Amino acid sequence: MSAYHSSSSRVPPMLTLYDIPGQTPQPWAPNIWRIRFILNFKRLRYRTVWIDFPEVESTLASMGAPPSGVGSSGKPIYTLPVLVDPTNNPRAPKVLSNPNVIAEYLESAYPARPVFPEGSRAMQTMFVHYIQDVFCKPLLPIMVPLSHQQLPERSQAHFRGGMPTVLTGPQRDMAWKAVKDQFDFLAAILDKNTGDGDGVVAMGYDVSYTDFALCSVLIWIQRMAAQDGWARVRTWNGGRWQRLWERCREYMDEM
Repeated sequence: MSAYHSSSSRVPPMLTLYDIPGQTPQPWAPNIWRIRFILNFKRLRYRTVWIDFPEVESTLASMGAPPSGVGSSGKPIYTLPVLVDPTNNPRAPKVLSNPNVIAEYLESAYPARPVFPEGSRAMQTMFVHYIQDVFCKPLLPIMVPLSHQQLPERSQAHFRGGMPTVLTGPQRDMAWKAVKDQFDFLAAILDKNTGDGDGVVAMGYDVSYTDFALCSVLIWIQRMAAQDGWARVRTWNGGRWQRLWERCREYMDEM
């Protein structure tokens, strides 16, 4: 449950966020952290329900969650995060999937403390798309195998046989070089705010959805590759990414 709660005598219903545990029930998945950041920032009451990978499809299908897509065989694909909001109708709560859909919903349904400052929604949506589809791409060969190693045994077995091996030696060094190239490029873009912001966040002075999407990636690296990954990333670009982490820290409630 979020540490934030209403002081009103009429406590609103609690939202439910469905998440994937690692070896301990500690959030790590970047797409889900994006939603957790928004819930914490907006000071919404919520609880976390943990689902191991083997139960994701059956659990989400049984609760009527929208599938994330359709596989080549025509079978629906179910992924997390999923958010359940009983606020308007506890008997028929709203069930949402896909982090972008959930983010848009939370901004519309709970407009206080906006994560999309006025006039920024299109720009931020494009920026988050870039983070997902371009910025994170060289991280996948490193982070996916490392993340798999730190899942519960049942979840590891669910993917066994189709999981790439952990990179070592020169392959690992080359992969991290490709990651640093992306961080360097993004730092150069964000540096254009120099003199017109605090030098840390994307929108100048206030944290926004873009910062949460980016910090979610930093959390993924820190949780799954603390020594080989976060130890180097936090020093890149003059410590910019450590400063972003610190700026977002107050919204890192995990319960």
